[in-house]
Amino acid sequence: MDPSSNTVDPALLPEPSFIDGILLFLQSAAAWFVAVFQGQVELLDKYGWRLIMGLGTTLEMVGISLAIGGLLAIPIALARKSKFAPFRALAVSYVFFFRGTPLLAQIFLIYYGSGQFRPFFESAGLWPIFREAYWCTLIAFSLNTAAYTGEILRGGIEAIPPGEIEAARALGMNRWLMLRRIILPGAYRIALPAYGNEIILMIKGSAIAMVVTILDLMGQTKLAYARSFSFEIYLYAAAIYLALTFILTRAWTRLEAWMNPQRRPPPQAA
Repeated sequence: MDPSSNTVDPALLPEPSFIDGILLFLQSAAAWFVAVFQGQVELLDKYGWRLIMGLGTTLEMVGISLAIGGLLAIPIALARKSKFAPFRALAVSYVFFFRGTPLLAQIFLIYYGSGQFRPFFESAGLWPIFREAYWCTLIAFSLNTAAYTGEILRGGIEAIPPGEIEAARALGMNRWLMLRRIILPGAYRIALPAYGNEIILMIKGSAIAMVVTILDLMGQTKLAYARSFSFEIYLYAAAIYLALTFILTRAWTRLEAWMNPQRRPPPQAA
C-alpha cells in the first residue's frame, strides 16, 4: 500500500473562515492572559508583603513629618507676620531656602553633610541620630513641609475677615487668647484646601527617600524589581500611591465640608 495515499492534498483543505480566525485569536489571547495572571499572582505572592511594609514606612515618615512640620509652621507663620524685623527676616530666609531648593538636595545636605560636623554632633550626643538615614530623611521632610505649611498658614491668617479681629478686641481678648480662639482656628479652616495639596505632595515626594537607602514603598519596589526584573511591580506601586491619594482626597473633602458649615447648601424646604 502506498503511504502517500493517506496524505491529503493541502489544496483540497477548506480555507479558514473569518470566524475561525476570531476563535483562534481569542484562544491565544485567553492563554496569554492566563499565563500573565499566573505570573502576577506569583509576583504579588513573593513581593506583595514588601510593598505593604514599604507603605507602612511611607505613612509613618509622612505622618511624623507632617506633625512636626505643622508645629513648626505656627511660629514660622507668626514670625512672617511679626513687626519685629529680625524675626521676620529669619522666617523669610528659612522659607526662601526650603521652598527654593529641591527636597532631594536638602536630604543630601543633612545626610551626607552632617558627617562634616561629626565631632560636634558626637559632643552633643546627636550623632546616633544624624548617622541614620531614617532620621536624616525625617528631619529633611519636617523642615521642608514646615516652610510650605508656614506660608499656607500665613495666607490663612491674612484671609481672616478684619471684623472678627475687631470683635475679639471689643470683647476684651488679649493677643494670645485671640490667637488661640479666633486667628488660628480661622486660619486653619481657610487654609484646609491648600494644606490638603501639601499633604498629597509630601506623600508623593517621600518616594525620593529611597536614594538614601530608605526602604519605603518606592524603595521596596526598586528592590523587588532588582530581584524579579518585572516592571509590573512599578505599576502596583503606582496603583498604591493612586489609591492612597484618592482616599486622602475624599477624606479631606469631607473634613473641609465639616469645618466649613457655611459653605453647605441650605436644606430644601419640604
